[in-house]
Amino acid sequence: MAATVQPSLKRDDLLPTIGSLSVGFRFTAGSPMKEDGMLLRLGVNDADEETDGPYSGTNLPLGDDDDNEDGDGDAEDDGLASSVSDHANKHDEIWADTTAYSKPHGWCQLPDGNWALVKILSNSSEHSPICLLQGKLLRLNSETLLPANPDILNGVDDLMQLSYLNEPSVLYNLQYRYSQNMIYTKAGPVLVAINPFKKIANLYGNSYIQAYRSKSLESPHVYAIADTALREMIRDEINQSIIISGESGAGKTETAKIAMQYLAALGGGSGIEYEVLQTNPILEAFGNAKTLRNDNSSRFGKLIEIHFSTTGKISGAQIQTFLLEKSRVVQCAKGERSYHIFYQLCAGAPIPLREDYKYLKQGNCFEVTGINDIERFHDVKNALNVVRISDEVQEKIFGILASVLWLGNVSFTVIDNENHIQVVTDEAVHTVAKLIGCDAVDLKLALETRKMKVGNDHIIQKLTLSQAIDTRDALAKSLYSSLFQWLVEQINISLGSGKRCTGRSISILDIYGFESFEKNSFEQFCINYANERLQQHFNRHLFKLEQEEYIQDGIDWANVEFEDNKDCLSLFERKPLGLLSILDEESIFPNGTDLTFANKLRQHLSYNSCFRGERGNIFNINHYAGEVSYDASCFLEKNRDLLHMDSIQLLARCTHELLKIFSSKILLMSEKILNLSSRRSSGPDSPKCSVATKFKRQLFQLMQRLENTTPHFIRCIKPNNSQLPSTYEQGLVLQQLKCCGVLEVVRISRSGYPTRMSHHKFARRYGFLLLESVVATHDPLSVSIAILRQFDLSPEMYQVGYTKLFFRTGQIGILEDTRNRTLDGILRIQSWFRGHKARNYITRYKHGVVIVQTYIHSEKIRKSYLILLHQRRAAILIQKHQKRRIATNSFINILRASVAVQSAIRGFLVRKYSPDASLWKKNDNSDQILVKASVIGELQRRVLKAESGLKEKEEENSVLHQRVLRYESRWLEYEGKMRSMEQVWQKQMRSLQCSLSVAKKRLSIDGDNTSYNIEERKSDASVEQTWCHQPAALSLSGSQIMGRREMNASMSVINRMTEEFENRSQVFADDARFLVEVKSGEVDASLNPERELRRLKRIFENWKKDFNLRLRETRIILLKLGSDELQGTTHADSFLKHKKWWKKKLNRTKINA
Repeated sequence: MAATVQPSLKRDDLLPTIGSLSVGFRFTAGSPMKEDGMLLRLGVNDADEETDGPYSGTNLPLGDDDDNEDGDGDAEDDGLASSVSDHANKHDEIWADTTAYSKPHGWCQLPDGNWALVKILSNSSEHSPICLLQGKLLRLNSETLLPANPDILNGVDDLMQLSYLNEPSVLYNLQYRYSQNMIYTKAGPVLVAINPFKKIANLYGNSYIQAYRSKSLESPHVYAIADTALREMIRDEINQSIIISGESGAGKTETAKIAMQYLAALGGGSGIEYEVLQTNPILEAFGNAKTLRNDNSSRFGKLIEIHFSTTGKISGAQIQTFLLEKSRVVQCAKGERSYHIFYQLCAGAPIPLREDYKYLKQGNCFEVTGINDIERFHDVKNALNVVRISDEVQEKIFGILASVLWLGNVSFTVIDNENHIQVVTDEAVHTVAKLIGCDAVDLKLALETRKMKVGNDHIIQKLTLSQAIDTRDALAKSLYSSLFQWLVEQINISLGSGKRCTGRSISILDIYGFESFEKNSFEQFCINYANERLQQHFNRHLFKLEQEEYIQDGIDWANVEFEDNKDCLSLFERKPLGLLSILDEESIFPNGTDLTFANKLRQHLSYNSCFRGERGNIFNINHYAGEVSYDASCFLEKNRDLLHMDSIQLLARCTHELLKIFSSKILLMSEKILNLSSRRSSGPDSPKCSVATKFKRQLFQLMQRLENTTPHFIRCIKPNNSQLPSTYEQGLVLQQLKCCGVLEVVRISRSGYPTRMSHHKFARRYGFLLLESVVATHDPLSVSIAILRQFDLSPEMYQVGYTKLFFRTGQIGILEDTRNRTLDGILRIQSWFRGHKARNYITRYKHGVVIVQTYIHSEKIRKSYLILLHQRRAAILIQKHQKRRIATNSFINILRASVAVQSAIRGFLVRKYSPDASLWKKNDNSDQILVKASVIGELQRRVLKAESGLKEKEEENSVLHQRVLRYESRWLEYEGKMRSMEQVWQKQMRSLQCSLSVAKKRLSIDGDNTSYNIEERKSDASVEQTWCHQPAALSLSGSQIMGRREMNASMSVINRMTEEFENRSQVFADDARFLVEVKSGEVDASLNPERELRRLKRIFENWKKDFNLRLRETRIILLKLGSDELQGTTHADSFLKHKKWWKKKLNRTKINA
């Protein structure tokens, strides 16, 4: 399609980004900032304004990475399920982005070229808006500002969702996601992958593969690209392609591996997928090298075409390579290495021996940190076995590699003044001849001389030192490149052995990205030409997608214009005066030099706007990614890149089988070049086999293959040149974004309608802004149109599709700004209301808590009181028993002492006053008292009398004992009556209280202020009656009549108290009933029921206290009476005899009391 969009863009055409940045956030890219006009303040931290909205993308952590695939699968599944659930819930939050309204932001460039975020304070003047940034106030021209996106668009996973698509907005969005370990971001149909230079947990592995396979995750990822390609291949039956590009160190090789792993996981089962994955160690060893920018840089481009069966399983593969950097075999810069296979082959040798090889010694770098060459070498051998290369053939391969290294040690000596040389016959020459299977003399002759045909004669010409070195290096490069191509062919044979042609395939293109260095040579010339062709393919595909979406939604896309790079491609491919044609023409001429080539370019291509010639060998080409300056030195030599016929014939005579195969191919190519000198045809069928022509032919075949596929693009970005994690250099990233075409995607999208939103989402998000509430009940399309009309948006700034609304640059920012202001007011009102509601709730809650605490504390105190009461009763019981024991022991001791004293006194008195004192005599000899027989008889009579008296006393005691038992049974009856009386009294008191409460309620209802004097009713039992409590004197002798009289008195007291309780209860009940009738109006009386009720209650309380006191006194009297009766019936002599029995009885009596 015709291109009409100009390459230069106005600032007003750029689209919005951003929200919150950290303090001092800057970008380092772009032109200097103008300092006229606008007031800025530097140093504002808006990080508190970050929010997640419905546009926010997520890169959810899942199960594991490649390093722990064999871990706990159940844990992975659980983590995956929860992460996917959180991901789904997050998108259900409609109002998750309702942040407080803030002043608009913008981007400006400081004098040092850094981008900085500014906050616009005022828009009152067109030429001098006020901005706030980093604590300083400046006044700038408004044209120097680029608009910033609303806060809702912070960290979106698709750059096309940004309202403003300017450079600082794109850079910030990528850095925001990169800082969150979200290294994948979409830019329309392009996946941008930023190399993290570290292993990121929860980003790869079987759990993620299953998640993307089941569509549980839709965040940007290499897995998502590979899954889309596989699904579209099966669904549409159209071959797919995944194009991966980026500069060295951006992670292209690792990205291609990840894509292949996903395809192998989903299309595995036949066993061929393992062979496909095992090609990576071989290609990396023979095609990758360490450079200053990357420790594992691919020095060639490759296309891996993976074939699938009808069931979606991998059935085979094919690999095609492009433009191997052969010059790295013979020369490399300081700090770099040649191809990895050389160092892996020499890994077992000591470093001094490795330093003997001049080709390897040039870079002065033999080891790479983090890479074990010995282990890698074993991996390469295993991979060669997998692709069916036998050990014998492997030995021959390693022999060719050794011969290349030894060729670098071949030296020359100058033998005359014309600088002719001679090969030094040393170990290097003999080793090379032995390894390639030729004679050392033939090898020396091929390196020293050159045969030339002049007419029909052949002339042998000696070579100069520079010519001899070039011949040696050309032989080494040819050997290595031929070996590399042969390995690729063997791999293809192995991968294609089980292939069943179904026509379905997915191609993964891992190719060098656009390059622009301080000195750019022939390699950069070819690489940038290939990227121009790929960029054109990309632009066409992007325009096709845009066109399809516009047509699908019924959008008039005739006004949408796109730009392509036809002029730059015409500069390369035009015939007969294009860059490649002139280069091939000069390469054929024997006298052609790099200077004549540069002059022809200036002479024939100055008309093209993309070309600009400089002095000498320098010329500039304006590529899609920017202008690149090339140095034409060595262009012709690198373009020819042919062995001399003597070297080819030498290889043909070698006994090495592989070298014979190599020489036949080289000879065929050389014959085509020789035929080219006789016929200089520039037609399309001309068999040109120069490097540039061969590369162009391969590129055309590649593009033809890609044109028949559905492409998917991955652009790899290197965040810094130091290969450090968490380091983001904005200038470097911006340059790569330009080179890999991401900004071109932005430009193409910006030319049309970059902001798109479905009717439903638009109506749901902005519907509440409508002034007419009736419209809210209509369908989403009507609501969307009403919103657009209300905001008076120009019809040229948007278009309404069948399912979506399409907006021009910056239009969504107007709606978003109004929405934020409205939501800010709504949120303030809601916050005040919710605060009031929360405070009331807290007050009620605290009151309820206090009540609950009160009940709990009271319950705890009651329980504590009961425990203390039980402890007190137990202590009293223990004290009682202890005191009783002490008193008993004291009484017994006193009694014994009294008896002893009494016996002594009585004996003394008997002896003193007895008339028969002379009967008592003392025998001095036997020390014994002699008693007369009469005295003994008297004593015996007394003993008999005492025994008869004792029997009488025992009979009397038995009678008394029977009486005591009767008293005890009667006492138990009294106790039962007292308990029943107490229960009845308690019931009466409770009923009285209920009656009083009822009366009080009825009195409060009626409110009749009448008074009535209640006459106190006198009960038969006097309230003022006092009892005389005379403690009975203890005596050792008591009569039965006295005991009965005291018992009858006790019974009369109890009877009187019972009668008093019944009478008083009846009186109080009658009085309460009377007051209730007065209150209700049934009885007329001039009294105050409430006052009389209080009086009645007071009288009742006094009577109750007095009755309780007299009841306790009665109990005490009864106890004392029982004790006196027991003590009065006891005789002193019998008490001493039966003290144990009386002690038991007394204890039981006390307990019953």
